[in-house]
Amino acid sequence: MEVLQNLPDKYKFTPAENQRYARANLAQLVHTSSRFEGVTTTLPQTKTIIDGMSVQGVPVEDILTIVNLKRGWQYITNLKQPLDLNIEKEINRIVAAEDSLEPGEFRSGAGNVDLGLGKSFEPPLVNEKQEQDFLSSTLQDDSLSTTDRALTIMYHNMRNQIFWDGNKRSAILAANKVMIDGGAGLINVPLNKWNEWNTLISDYYRTGKVSKLKKWTYDNGVQGVGVRENKILAKQPKTRQDDLSHNKGKKR
Repeated sequence: MEVLQNLPDKYKFTPAENQRYARANLAQLVHTSSRFEGVTTTLPQTKTIIDGMSVQGVPVEDILTIVNLKRGWQYITNLKQPLDLNIEKEINRIVAAEDSLEPGEFRSGAGNVDLGLGKSFEPPLVNEKQEQDFLSSTLQDDSLSTTDRALTIMYHNMRNQIFWDGNKRSAILAANKVMIDGGAGLINVPLNKWNEWNTLISDYYRTGKVSKLKKWTYDNGVQGVGVRENKILAKQPKTRQDDLSHNKGKKR
């Protein structure tokens, strides 16, 4: 039986502070999450597209991915009500508007995930009642920190491929909605760690064991600002990137 570690929150924002922090780092967040679709724009190019201007040489498909992710991040940072199944669907409707068979609708047929090297993973068929029960029970589990709830939801949604397309993008936005509402910072794995992250995700798809992946993400991909660190955890040695924009300790 898999033993899950307790993952306490690293940061203590108010929801309003966490919303402002996410908005201040919108370009970086979009730049990172666009990599799920193989977009290779630079951060300055991503910022330019977010600002509504075209960039020579960037395919239209990549521009649409960036624009839709911008809209998705804006949606979760402006929304006051807590995460529910309808919000998860709306997130997917926004971010997968251009590439899904049915944006915003749960997958009703078989799915398949290519793991590389001739291996693949076939997720189970989606049962909406089971997804509702999972989401409700996770959000109401008082034994979990906000960060643990967010990571649990994120990786469940990724592995179960609950939508036709855009599952990773949708999952990370849903998880960050939980993080923002709970004032726990943001989940954003730095691009220089993506090779290791993708290997761990593939292992999780194959085995269903999530503890190693969650702990790795907690150590490497949960980010905030120094002034909002959990004071107890802040006494421990620092081994992580502290701020999305590398402005460690600055108030915003």
